[in-house]
Amino acid sequence: MKKLTALIFLLLASSVFSELPPVKFNPWEILIYRPENSSSMNEVRCWLKIEDEQGNDVTYTAAKGSYAWASTPKEFTNYQKSYYLSGGMIMHLYLKKGRYTFSVSTPKDSQYPLKINPPKDWTSNRFEYDTENPAKVLFVYPAANDNGFYTGEWIIDYRAPKFYKFTKPLMK
Repeated sequence: MKKLTALIFLLLASSVFSELPPVKFNPWEILIYRPENSSSMNEVRCWLKIEDEQGNDVTYTAAKGSYAWASTPKEFTNYQKSYYLSGGMIMHLYLKKGRYTFSVSTPKDSQYPLKINPPKDWTSNRFEYDTENPAKVLFVYPAANDNGFYTGEWIIDYRAPKFYKFTKPLMK
C-alpha cells in the first residue's frame, strides 16, 4: 500500500512540474557592473548614454534603471535623475525591444578626486547591444596603461576585466 501511495504521489508531482515553463532570463534586462578599483577611482562616476540605430539619445525613453551595490546585491534603488555608475555598483536596465549602442563618459569637471593631465572628458568605446541576441552582463571599468596608471578612458565589454577575480559573495 505504501508503494502504491508513493507511486501515485510521484506521478502527480511529476505531472504538475512537467507543465512549468522552462526558466529563462529576461532578454530585455541587462546588468552593467562596474567593479571596484582604488578608493579614489571608485568615487569617479561615469554616466550611461544609450542611442538607438538612428543615433538618437534614448537613454531615458528606451530604458528604466535601478542599481544595487555589489556588497548588497538584493537591495535595489531606483535612479532619480541620471544613470551613473561608481565603483562597486550594479546597474539593472530594463530595455524596450531593439538595437542600441551603449557608451559611458565622465566630464572633466566631474573627475574629482583624480586628476589626469591634460584634463579631458573620459569616454568609452561604443558597445552594440541587441535585445534579440542579448548579453546578460556588461562590465565597465577604467582603462590603464602597462604601468597601471589610469589613462582617462572607460571600457565597456561583455568580458570581465583581466584584474577581476571571481569570488562567491557571502550572502546572509
